[in-house]
Amino acid sequence: MKLPPVVVYTVLRLLAFLVPFGILMLFPIMREYYWLTAIFAALIGFSLSLLFLRRPLADVSASVAARRAARKDRQQDTRPDEDVEDQAADAARSPEASGDR
Repeated sequence: MKLPPVVVYTVLRLLAFLVPFGILMLFPIMREYYWLTAIFAALIGFSLSLLFLRRPLADVSASVAARRAARKDRQQDTRPDEDVEDQAADAARSPEASGDR
């Protein structure tokens, strides 16, 4: 079973934050300033994701683009309600439909 690219990318991004956060929390000074540890871990995680997670990000982007294209194709296949209503109104107004000759 293959995981969706969004799940893979999300898990890798979380690991890119949580691993540095855990390592930094091992230092006693960082335990005291946990908010600073979170900021440093976020910066490290952001840097790691920019460097190493380009392929998973490209996979996520491709899957989102494919879903949007499929949704757009489905919407083009179905006629809007206005077209159906206009066609029904035109058919009701035409002389053949009313039986007047």
